[in-house]
Amino acid sequence: MPEGPSIVILKEEVQEFSGQKIIDVSGNSSIEIARLQGKTIRKFKSWGKHFLICFDDFTVKIHLLMYGTYRINERKETMPRLSLVFANGEVNFYTCSIKILEGDINLYYNWKVDVMNENWDQIMARQSLEKIPKQMICDALLDQDIFSGVGNIIKNEVLYRCKIHPESLVTKIPSEDIQNLINESVIYSFQFLDWKKNYELKKHWLAYTKSSCVRCDLPIIKKYTGIKKRKSFFCTNCQNLYL
Repeated sequence: MPEGPSIVILKEEVQEFSGQKIIDVSGNSSIEIARLQGKTIRKFKSWGKHFLICFDDFTVKIHLLMYGTYRINERKETMPRLSLVFANGEVNFYTCSIKILEGDINLYYNWKVDVMNENWDQIMARQSLEKIPKQMICDALLDQDIFSGVGNIIKNEVLYRCKIHPESLVTKIPSEDIQNLINESVIYSFQFLDWKKNYELKKHWLAYTKSSCVRCDLPIIKKYTGIKKRKSFFCTNCQNLYL
């Protein structure tokens, strides 16, 4: 599933179509795609893992799910879920969820919880964590209402950096470690962005998909953790378990 930084890259890549009129629209999406014909795109935005195409009085929300893809100025052999053609090019989306949000987009999203948004509020993140004391930190980091844009890669890498076991309970983690985790969720997200742009993301992974700990030279444990049952990669020697 594309994480926040990947959606920021998509937003940047389609900027050439901002302010452009859609001259042709097609696809097998269940939304009323004919409504987009002739409409002018006012802005592209992102919120976590959501890509947003903003028009005057509505917004098209695209979620790439686990295996969604897109193509700019080219097409795959399969039919796109949504294809938008402009005078200067086209963008095509595949295997994704598409919905229309009516009215002001700001009524739907809290920009303060997006770790890559200029309005990100770390104090709000901390307050939200305090409301879920018994939750495992592996689940809390993936909560899009607290850390919008953080996905499983970022979760694993941040916990490894902060030396926190993914099954630690939020309330038991020392205050300074919670603050460090909040900070690192932002720092790593922007590093992820830079590395992905340079096609070198995987070479910087320290825990995700790894078999041994670079700090301890001991086996990395792979386990489905938390209520969400997402894969966690961690070292039981240097990542502290707070219960």
